[in-house]
Amino acid sequence: MKKNTTFKTAILLVLAGLVFWSCNKSDIGDRSLAYKPLEPENQDLNAGTWKPVLLASADEFEVAAPAATNTPGYTAELNEIKGFQGSLSDKDKSSIKYWSAGAVLRWNEILRELVALRNIPPYQKEDDTYPAPSPTNPFAYPTFPFANPPYAGRAYAYVSAATYDALVAAWHYKQLYNRAAPYNVDSSVQALVPKSSLPSYPSEDAVVAGATIELLKLLFPADLAYVQEKADEHMRARIMSGANTRSDIEAGLALGKMVAAKFVARGRTDRAGQAGGNPEIWKALEDNTMAKGEVCWFSLETPRRPPMLPLFNKVKPFLFDSLTVINMRPPPPPSTSSEQFKKETEEVLYYSSHPTRERVKIVHFWADGAGTYTPAGHWDHIAASEFVKENYSEVRWARNMALLNMALCDAGIVCWDAKYFYFNPRPSQSNPDIKTLTGLPNFPAYTSGHSTFSAAAATVLTHLLPDRGTKFDDMATEAALSRLYGAIHYRSDSEAGLVSGKAVGEYAVQRALTDGAN
Repeated sequence: MKKNTTFKTAILLVLAGLVFWSCNKSDIGDRSLAYKPLEPENQDLNAGTWKPVLLASADEFEVAAPAATNTPGYTAELNEIKGFQGSLSDKDKSSIKYWSAGAVLRWNEILRELVALRNIPPYQKEDDTYPAPSPTNPFAYPTFPFANPPYAGRAYAYVSAATYDALVAAWHYKQLYNRAAPYNVDSSVQALVPKSSLPSYPSEDAVVAGATIELLKLLFPADLAYVQEKADEHMRARIMSGANTRSDIEAGLALGKMVAAKFVARGRTDRAGQAGGNPEIWKALEDNTMAKGEVCWFSLETPRRPPMLPLFNKVKPFLFDSLTVINMRPPPPPSTSSEQFKKETEEVLYYSSHPTRERVKIVHFWADGAGTYTPAGHWDHIAASEFVKENYSEVRWARNMALLNMALCDAGIVCWDAKYFYFNPRPSQSNPDIKTLTGLPNFPAYTSGHSTFSAAAATVLTHLLPDRGTKFDDMATEAALSRLYGAIHYRSDSEAGLVSGKAVGEYAVQRALTDGAN
């Protein structure tokens, strides 16, 4: 087997990332993280009228009326809660506290954990070809999925959008049936989470868990045992806390799964499964670029790794149609034979050869390479850190995360369209003296994925949190510059990516202005 210096370097970066990941507990839902229990200032009681993503209406799926609170069956459910509360262990109390921070927050953390775990590029086989993960045999090497940035952005979007739709439906039925929470029905039931006047049937926590479970069966099939373990713990915590009866939980799980089925059906037909292409397509990309008189991108690994998801631009977006993806394609980058290209390559060489402590710090903060939760996950983490300060209801948490992640998913589609249309070489391919300060991605340079993802996220977050001023735009600019400082992008890659990302984010803003939640 050939020695692969580039791959060995990548493995070292992966291991370093995993060490960081294992130490950075806030990214994986560590129980020691001091989030306050969710105590919304506004329960958004009208959320059942908000505009869903895929549902035709909030009542598309029927939820049967609950039993009255004066029936023997309901009394038995209250007794189950009292039985739990009479013998809570320290582990039980820790579980209740952990999940009290909010279902949308915690399940997003779990999803970020799964992305980081599965964001590992496959190693080559003895014949110097690279194996591809298979959803039909997810436990075989390489484990399905390889949760690279486009895949991860799509995963965050599906889970977030399904969760939002399921909670809109849940809010409709909460208002329709208006069954009070157990601790408001029976004063001998302790409220181990903040009390709420929000009806408890169906359980919002169960709705989130039910929707997430179904999507993760599609997206992370090798991790279902772990996911189910977390879901069981979550549901038990809600019953022990006095917030929900078992029938609240069962109704919520069923509703979440029914809603998620619509998103699973979409996910099976959104063309993501064909995004890897084949050798004929890879060769055509090279030929078409050279026919234009340009130098084409190629993998710098030995053996050369196939390009990452060259047909991801064909994946169905959430916020607009596929024709819009083409219409949003940026102008071409500087020709590889132009003085501008030479100038930009020399600029990258300067940053490669003259690192400073501050620039290296920026490079590594935004690296988000193998073994991490990717740029989209980084922005989810940023958003969650801000949203916890706002005391949102679960349904508003879900709506805001859906807006953010649909924009991030579509930003990936738009960016990959530009990358493989122009097929532009990386700086270190143009000048071997350029040494990157971070891992070298296995896809073309123009436009910068980090810049596109970041500008899309910043645009959405600035709309949702206008009191933060230019905070998110400033972060997006820094993320874009980090790729220049790290010597993996030309300046034009980052500048064009910021423009494209902002355009994508504006589609999410337009949706936000018309979804009924403002």
